[in-house]
Amino acid sequence: MSAAVAIAAVSELVPGRFPDQSTHSLYQAAVARLLAEWPIKPGDIQGLLVAPAGMADGVSDNIFVHERLIEELGLEARFAETVNAGGSTHAVMAIRAAMAIRAGLADGVLCVSAGRFPNVGGGGAQRNTRIFAHPDFDSLYGPYIPPIYAQVATRHMHEHGVGREAMAAVAVGQRAWSLRHPQALMASKGPLTVDAVLDARPIASPFHLLDCSVPCDGGGAYLVASEHLARRLNARPAWLRGYGEIHRRANVSQLRALDDLGGRTAAQAAYRMAGLTPADVRLAQLYDSFSYNPILGVEHMGLVPAGQGGRFFLDGRGAPGGDLPVNSNGGLLSYGHTGDASGLSVIAEAALQVMGRAEGRQLEAPVALVHCYGGMMSEHAVLLLADTP
Repeated sequence: MSAAVAIAAVSELVPGRFPDQSTHSLYQAAVARLLAEWPIKPGDIQGLLVAPAGMADGVSDNIFVHERLIEELGLEARFAETVNAGGSTHAVMAIRAAMAIRAGLADGVLCVSAGRFPNVGGGGAQRNTRIFAHPDFDSLYGPYIPPIYAQVATRHMHEHGVGREAMAAVAVGQRAWSLRHPQALMASKGPLTVDAVLDARPIASPFHLLDCSVPCDGGGAYLVASEHLARRLNARPAWLRGYGEIHRRANVSQLRALDDLGGRTAAQAAYRMAGLTPADVRLAQLYDSFSYNPILGVEHMGLVPAGQGGRFFLDGRGAPGGDLPVNSNGGLLSYGHTGDASGLSVIAEAALQVMGRAEGRQLEAPVALVHCYGGMMSEHAVLLLADTP
């Protein structure tokens, strides 16, 4: 990477439920909060990237979010798009912003996302699954999202002898992290126990209720900046040292092997670009729609050998006090799964930790890894953030 690029500023809305607000009003609030918290001038922003709005609203004009925000902010952007790669959108935006800055299109690119999670009951889950289910091989059987993920988890459990206790350890550890975060949605519910997770209501084997992410609304924004702008805005920016992404297929039923999702390929590309190895990573933020995803994630990111992800969490290595913290904001399981914006919270926590701005949960995190995926674990993006360029 020839030119240093960093996440120079980042902020989030408090996750919750906002039934009286439109998704676009959450976009406006996310931008307003970023501008209130950081000394960003209008001239610092020459590019804008947004995630598509409206997963919960069911509107058709959500592809024009960037145009509306440009107009409302009074920008004349030289680089602007609405980007959609599912949950990996927010990491893909960072990659696109870095490429634009290195190409000379912008010094600062504002990345914004907000979302209201759709109703998962009353047929909402089935309607949304039509987007992710193959019309010939999946849809006829009436799937919905948890059973699609369960196929991958069940196969991995069978191959490596992982039990539900490992999944429960993930949920317990991430709830413990959430208790340290002032905005985490589930912190008010208190700590979890392994027995509570194991005894919760079944959803789709092997998942029970507390193995599932918590639907909510939210949003946030971050600014990707060139070196000179980043240093002006932040004495300790989160430098984007490496990144990788992979896009292979749409449906789990079309995988050649249920363990070959693509994350490994994206991670290897990020390590190569950064000149780093998995041993350099001191914090991992792993997109976790279900409790099994971090078990797969630590393996696919090269942080533990294949088949050892379950043991990693059973030994408490990813929980508070462990040697390699995972999802220090509580993850989607306990911080909150903020609809279209969920990948942004994964990036925000990693960036804040690297910047030394993680309030009462600050860790020693000179290098943080971010892994986001979109769709049914279809497309993967990995970022490596560091405290030095």
